[in-house]
Amino acid sequence: MKEKSIEILKTLTETPGVSGFEKTFRKVMENYLADLSSEIKTDRLGSLVAIKEGSTLHPKIMLASHMDEVGFMVTQITDKGFIKFQSLGGWWDQVLLGQRVEILTSRGRVTGVIGAKSPHILTREELQQPVKIKSMFIDVGSTSREETEKMGISPGDPVIPYSPFTVCGNSKTVMAKALDDRAGCSLVVETFQQIKSYDHSNTVYGVMTVQEEVGLRGATTSVEVVKPDLAIVVDVTVATDTPGIGDNDVATKTYLGKGPVIGLYDASMIPHIPFRDFVLKTATENNIPYQVEVMSRGGTDAGKIHIFRQGVPSIVIGIPVRYIHSHVGLAHLDDYHGALELILNLIKTINEDTLKQLQTQL
Repeated sequence: MKEKSIEILKTLTETPGVSGFEKTFRKVMENYLADLSSEIKTDRLGSLVAIKEGSTLHPKIMLASHMDEVGFMVTQITDKGFIKFQSLGGWWDQVLLGQRVEILTSRGRVTGVIGAKSPHILTREELQQPVKIKSMFIDVGSTSREETEKMGISPGDPVIPYSPFTVCGNSKTVMAKALDDRAGCSLVVETFQQIKSYDHSNTVYGVMTVQEEVGLRGATTSVEVVKPDLAIVVDVTVATDTPGIGDNDVATKTYLGKGPVIGLYDASMIPHIPFRDFVLKTATENNIPYQVEVMSRGGTDAGKIHIFRQGVPSIVIGIPVRYIHSHVGLAHLDDYHGALELILNLIKTINEDTLKQLQTQL
């Protein structure tokens, strides 16, 4: 099971797909899900919807993760051949300098490095200030605009972090770019692989949304395609187990290896309380270790899904990841498999009676 998960995670994290440029990644997901679904379709923004029918149509469960990764876009080529760029998604400027990137051109990939004015020639005042992204550039080794353009690079090209997938020395932690949210997409694949072999009294919609990192846009359109009764959003969250983070710095601590995280609150959604309690009870009854989280900032696709029409009872199941929105994230396979086990038990358990009970308990 671990080897299969590693294989899927490696494929999905290394496949490019920044916000607005998810086409290549969507094709990989279609290949994984084609034989596991009764139907696959897309909305008009490009979000992918895979349908696995059970013994009943309702409840319709929307199992959602987002396809896009944080990255960049080429905005300008200077006379000397350097490339100016803007971010796609949230980046902290300090994690960028000296990192390799790949520019995805119409002719193929071009590797470059993010640079800025050398610290050796900065003034004392400049040394005391963090370098802003507007002062950075991508260097592909050119000495002129013409050289850069001959490589096929042009404004509008997407740019991804260069970061090969790596299994850490403990054989339980993986290191990769784009775990946010390729870990969630991988869980959708493995969920569909598992539920293919047994009956379930519901219909599962595996939804991979586009443009989450730039405003939850794919969730806004894909929920209209599904019209779900319930939603389980699978995303990553910030692991706060690294040095320098005290108990007073965050409302709740989250750790690698202590189980998936069930969201109690974030800036985009307060979960449907009866559904939240149902998920917590399911984890407890099946001896699945879990963590809980309260986040005052940030949100997920659930922020748009839960307010669709008259409302969709929604919950977020997160994988704690260190260093999200950077070139390298770290995630623990025990947390990943705990999330998979929880999702499978929810799908086995949820039926029309469950839905009625949740509606009366609110």
